[in-house]
Amino acid sequence: MSEGSSRLDQTTPAEASGQANATRWLKQAILYVLLAVAAYQMSGWLFYNLRGFLGLLFLAWLFSVTIEPIVDWIEARGLRRGAATGLVLLAMFVGVVGFVALFGALLAEQLAELLTALPGALSSVAEWSNRVLGTDFATGSDLLNLTPETIRDLAQEFTPGILGVVSSIVGVVFQALAMLLFVFYMSAQGPAFRRTISSWFPARQQEIIAVVWGISVEKAGGYVVSRLVLAAVSSVATGIFLVIIDVPYWLPLALWTGIVSQFVPTLGTYLAIALPAIIAAAAQPMDGVWVVVFGTVYQQIENYILHPRITSKTVSIHPAVAFGSVIVGASLFGAIGALVSVPVVAVIQALVETYGRRYELAADTLAQPPDASADDKANTGRGNAPSAGGDDAPNTGKGTDPER
Repeated sequence: MSEGSSRLDQTTPAEASGQANATRWLKQAILYVLLAVAAYQMSGWLFYNLRGFLGLLFLAWLFSVTIEPIVDWIEARGLRRGAATGLVLLAMFVGVVGFVALFGALLAEQLAELLTALPGALSSVAEWSNRVLGTDFATGSDLLNLTPETIRDLAQEFTPGILGVVSSIVGVVFQALAMLLFVFYMSAQGPAFRRTISSWFPARQQEIIAVVWGISVEKAGGYVVSRLVLAAVSSVATGIFLVIIDVPYWLPLALWTGIVSQFVPTLGTYLAIALPAIIAAAAQPMDGVWVVVFGTVYQQIENYILHPRITSKTVSIHPAVAFGSVIVGASLFGAIGALVSVPVVAVIQALVETYGRRYELAADTLAQPPDASADDKANTGRGNAPSAGGDDAPNTGKGTDPER
């Protein structure tokens, strides 16, 4: 008998059982790894193919929480929640139709003229800059590098046939109706939906769900409402100023300024005022200067007067964080992601502030002067200790009656 056969014969039952368990564990680990990889691939595939729908669904939720305070107010007056939601949506639809009826034709006409005149305005500004400031910007047809061939290619690419126009219109109408349907159900069935979700969790988790839901509605809805109000005020003020100094295409330029300045963080202010300034400077260079001056003054008024008053109940986000969230949102969901990214970050920041915990910096404790007396150090130590009642709030350490 060989030496290897003798070793196998000498294997104890315990060793054989251990080898079998190790083999079984290895097979299970390989199976779990394969399942995790498959789940990751499947979730990535689903996310990629459903990101448009998910963005539409989140936009509908954002719309529903925006109108929820109005729906709650109407419901408190005795009207059923479904009827209150329908009434709010009907009022908004009538408002949009009224705006289109009053300014739709003027807006479409001025917008078409603005798109036609924009290359000439850019060329005029470039020529003025070359002449006065000594720059070397391209002018004329070289500004946009337009040739008959490129114009023909652009016309073929961006001018769809009749079937393409009809399908695009049908797609837009279908998405709008789908979003309105989701908005209606999310608002009308909001409390019932919240109770249904909470019923699957214990009482302690139900409290957390209620807090998270309330913070989401307050911060996301409040952010959108405040931005809409600021955009409306900015559009009206800009439109009045452009009419006073006789700048053409005042209506689309005013809407552009209000929307871009409020919904594009950090860079929106400069992008919003740049287009009206270029159009005004193309006709009269001094008018462009006046537009820039107006934009600068209005921005200071908004920052120090309007914005604190209107957004006093909404969360404040650092400009760098807001700008980064827009980039991430646009990368994941496109234009819809860029639009809803800031409210999402506002909700996350509010949740972190609610459930997070901050600690005292060690550097502040160690920064005491070396000649501090022992009594001062003792008082400082007692001031950082929790109170006898178990309260986490720090004691003053003075040992005096707080009512004195």
